[in-house]
Amino acid sequence: MALPSHLDRFNRRHPWSHNDHYGRWVAAQVASCGARHVLDVGCGTGNLAALLRRRAATVTGLEPDPATARIAAERFAHDPAVTIVHTGFAGRDPQRRWDAVTLVAVLHHLPLVPTLRELRGCLAPGGRLVVVGCHREAGPADLITALPAMVANPIMGLVKHPARADAPPLHMTAPTVDPQETLADIRAAVAGELPGARIRRRLFWRYTLVYDAPAGRSGA
Repeated sequence: MALPSHLDRFNRRHPWSHNDHYGRWVAAQVASCGARHVLDVGCGTGNLAALLRRRAATVTGLEPDPATARIAAERFAHDPAVTIVHTGFAGRDPQRRWDAVTLVAVLHHLPLVPTLRELRGCLAPGGRLVVVGCHREAGPADLITALPAMVANPIMGLVKHPARADAPPLHMTAPTVDPQETLADIRAAVAGELPGARIRRRLFWRYTLVYDAPAGRSGA
């Protein structure tokens, strides 16, 4: 049996979220730009929204999966500063601009270039876009990065979830898709739509993107 299959079986027994691993980093990026009103696209059950709420005045979470959106809405039912909307990115308020927009493992669900353009238009002057994304592996650089992730992944599973699980936790049950674009594809698209954006290859099959809109006008 191939090594990825062994890792997948192990992860099912000791599940932990590769996305939540970057949650504090995302929240720190948002806080460092002074954002007060934040849009979290694909908010899931609200783990990142909870971190953002500590740093921002309001958080709006969009979640297209109905069961997941219901869990998030119930979680923040008594916090008027957090609004959960059962919708995808296309269902956002098209007239509103946010101080920061976050996406974690969401961008690969959407058409890349049009979405980058629309995300730019969602930002208020000086606003910040923060993305933790997934990409299709291709080439030696991805292989080199994958090797330490394969070693670290089961260790993280044992540390974060030492007991064997019968089922994945609720925050890891939303529908997923495999990414189609390579990191080179994403870099090329970002260079055209978000000039000056900073992209870094990350551990655990992720990359990060930070883009700051010009201060004098909206990102559109």
